[in-house]
Amino acid sequence: MASNQERSYDVIGFGDEVPGILALIAAGKEYRRRTGKYPRILLMSKGSKHEGVGGHLVRGGLAYLDRCQIPRNLRKSLKLGTFGSPPTLYKEFLQRSGVTLIALDPRKADAALKKMMQEAGVALIREVKIASVIKDGPKLAGIKLARGETYFAKQFIDSTVNGELAQAAGVRKLKGFNTFGLPESELPVTLVFETEGLSIRRLKQVEYAYLKRFANPADQEAQRWLKQAAGSDAQFAERLRKNMRDPRGNLKTMWVGKDYIDIRSPALSVAYHSFRGKTFSLAKSGVILDEGNVAILPGGRLSWNALLCKVNGSEAEELAQGGAKPSAKILEEMNFVETWLKGFGAKAVKPASELYIRHAGNITGVVDPLYGSQMLLGGTPNWSALGTFGYHFDVRGGIEGLGNRASQNGFKSVSFSKPIFNIGIQHAQIKAVPNLAVVSPGSGFQGFASSAGRIVEFNAGVGQALGIAAITALLSGRNLSNVSNSEVRKVLLSTKQLPRVYGYANNNEAKKLKNFESLLVLV
Repeated sequence: MASNQERSYDVIGFGDEVPGILALIAAGKEYRRRTGKYPRILLMSKGSKHEGVGGHLVRGGLAYLDRCQIPRNLRKSLKLGTFGSPPTLYKEFLQRSGVTLIALDPRKADAALKKMMQEAGVALIREVKIASVIKDGPKLAGIKLARGETYFAKQFIDSTVNGELAQAAGVRKLKGFNTFGLPESELPVTLVFETEGLSIRRLKQVEYAYLKRFANPADQEAQRWLKQAAGSDAQFAERLRKNMRDPRGNLKTMWVGKDYIDIRSPALSVAYHSFRGKTFSLAKSGVILDEGNVAILPGGRLSWNALLCKVNGSEAEELAQGGAKPSAKILEEMNFVETWLKGFGAKAVKPASELYIRHAGNITGVVDPLYGSQMLLGGTPNWSALGTFGYHFDVRGGIEGLGNRASQNGFKSVSFSKPIFNIGIQHAQIKAVPNLAVVSPGSGFQGFASSAGRIVEFNAGVGQALGIAAITALLSGRNLSNVSNSEVRKVLLSTKQLPRVYGYANNNEAKKLKNFESLLVLV
């Protein structure tokens, strides 16, 4: 009989990122559908009990969602919605969180996730820290926490950005972009912040005033500011000035949608960096206020994904292990951002309590690693696919050193077309620890794949499928890694949860990227 310090579950999820939570909700629903009983499912969150659940979308405040990107002509020919055909559980989560198109209110997301967990019978513990793991041969048997309790389960799903449970279980992880032989190169982290009292009308006025001045070579004061933001680099200043007009010569004013704002020009960034006396360059300054993606939230709140902080591979791992708490460096910069924004109308500027960590390396030893070139070939075959997702290879802030490695190998560009690819789970299932999967930017991606595969909407589809796979494994006495895509697809079909499948093979681009990855990927 288990002691008070020992508890047993069917499935444990480690990390409370949205794809991991949706995986457990899917597992709970599937178990009840098959057995008529509630399962024993536990979510372990590293987050504070005083804050919401939902990882970087909730505590990290990332309200501007990256949605599936499908070309208009393909949407029209296939009669798809604006964002294609989203995973069904993710679609339900967005609806219950009140999302119109893009903007996710973290407060509503927290409430929706808790309600969905309650309905599916998912228990929650918070402020967890792994002391050690218990293995049963190659399988993971339990997690011993630093505060003393031990939790056992049959199947485990890790949704942390750095595959923290997988690492504790002995799975090898590549640091940074070591898939390209660049272990200390990493995407920047962001401290998302909300403004209150700064109206969209006022923001447009301020941007337009700066745009007119920076684009006017006769405005000597504005040109001095531009030169300062460019670090006295005349060529860089000219590139910034040119980027303030579109190809037709019109000023690139911000685009305001129903619930979002896309800031298209560097005018506000240049104004901020001249105010700071710092170069508008991540490499030179370490922290920049980039062209923002802004979500429009209730109550006059605007949520900004704009403040980028340079980190290396070791720092990204350290931040992830430490609960994504902002460093002193980024908090210091946040104070300057607050002063600047209050200078033209913001009444309050509130940073999120956790960082948005885009990527922190990738695990190895999965059932089938996923490469960028495979994405460009359409991903998982149609007959076993679990949905479809489209997104560009997004390396915001760049992968330092990749351009040099590419040119040394005869490649003139590191830019490739946007893939539209089918979803599977084999890049998340781990061979060496067969009852464990990782669904996050840290899954088994190789080459360029993580830059599209890191997006929440894609991982939500993978997570839902892994939840079903975990119950399939549990009820058939197998391990999670032994459940196939086609088995999960049958469940999605029979329960009317299978989204549209329309992966597209771009053979020419796939061939180019395959050549690139075969020469540059070292693992």
